[in-house]
Amino acid sequence: MKTAVQEGLKYLQPSVVAQLSNMELRARLVVEGFITGLHKSPYHGFSVEFTEHRQYMPGDEIKHIDWKAYGKTDRYYVKEFEEETNLKSYLLLDASKSMDYRSENNLRKVEYASYIAAALAYLMVEQRDAVGLTIYDESVRTLLPPRATKLYLKQILRELESLQPANKTGTARSLHEVAERIKRRGLVVVLSDLFDDPKEVTTALKHFRHKGNEVIVMQVLDPMERSFAFGTDALFRDMETQEELLTQPWHIQKAYRESFQQFLDHYKRECRENAIDYVLLDTSIPFDKALFEYLNKRKRIH
Repeated sequence: MKTAVQEGLKYLQPSVVAQLSNMELRARLVVEGFITGLHKSPYHGFSVEFTEHRQYMPGDEIKHIDWKAYGKTDRYYVKEFEEETNLKSYLLLDASKSMDYRSENNLRKVEYASYIAAALAYLMVEQRDAVGLTIYDESVRTLLPPRATKLYLKQILRELESLQPANKTGTARSLHEVAERIKRRGLVVVLSDLFDDPKEVTTALKHFRHKGNEVIVMQVLDPMERSFAFGTDALFRDMETQEELLTQPWHIQKAYRESFQQFLDHYKRECRENAIDYVLLDTSIPFDKALFEYLNKRKRIH
C-alpha cells in the first residue's frame, strides 16, 4: 500500500502527469508532490513558505494582525507569512516546431516545458509573486504581463493548455523583443531547446542581464537528442523545414555527440560567465529538478 509521500512523489514523473485531465490539476499536483519531497535528499532542510492566516491568540504581536481581514470579518487574524513579496517573474516558452519532437515513451518537449511552466506559475502565485507568460516561435505569439492573482493564474494555465507548436525557431529575436518590453526588473525563466544560433541566443540572454533581470535558462531536450541512440537505419525529418535524410545513425553517432556536446558546453559556459543560471533537462527527468532550481534562485535573490 502506498504512503501519502509515495503518492505525492509520483506526480513528479512526466508520464504520470501527462495522464491528468487538465493543466490546473497538473500544476497543483506537481507542486504538492514537490513540496512533499522537499524533506527528502537532496532537498533536506529546504522549506517553502506560503501565506496563511490564523486566528489571533493571546501573546501574538499586534503588528502581525491583518487589519484588512479584520475589516472584512470583524475578527482578528494574524499573517503567518508577514512579508508580502512582489517579485515579478516572466516565463518565456518556446513553441516552435522543433519543440514538437518526442521519442518513443516520452512526452513532446513542448508538453514537458508547458507542465514546468504551469507548476512554476502555480508556485509563484502561492508565494504571492507576480507571474507572466510569453509564448513565442519565430516571434512573440502571446504576452501576458505579470500579475499575482489566482484568477490570472487560471488564464495562464488556459494558454498553456491550448498550446500548439508552429513555425520555425526565433528564440534570439523573441528574447530581444521581450527584453525591450519588460518595464520592471524581475526573474526571467526561459524554457526552450535553444535550437537557434547559440551566439545570437547568448546575446539575447545578456540583454535581460543588461537591464538588471535575473535569468534562469531551462534547456529542454529529448533523451534521444542527447544520446542519438537510434537503430541501424533511420529517416530524419527536420521538424521546421520538413527536409528528410535517410542514414545509418551509428556512422555519425560519435561526430553527432561531440558536436552536440559542444553546443551544450557553449550555453553552459556563456551562462556561467554572465551570471545566468543554466539547467539542462530532458523529458524523462522528474519535474522536481526544475522547481528546485527555481526555488534556489528565488531564495538567493529575495
